[in-house]
Amino acid sequence: MGALSPWHIILVAIVALLLFGPNKLPELGRGFGKMFREFKDATSGNGGNNTSDDQPAPVRKEINPAEVTNAETGQINK
Repeated sequence: MGALSPWHIILVAIVALLLFGPNKLPELGRGFGKMFREFKDATSGNGGNNTSDDQPAPVRKEINPAEVTNAETGQINK
């Protein structure tokens, strides 16, 4: 099975034009473009989350069990 020749591409374009009509083809092209763009973003790891890269992750403080605050008295147990 070889590559597509120009005749194959023309035949596919004519069949698409007959099936969907000239008014629907631009919408289908935009849909395919959006699908490929989302697929590329998902495979590259972007996922479209640009806002999370702008803000650093919050720093988590480690809790030492020996220094836990007593909820009843409000004092730190050491």
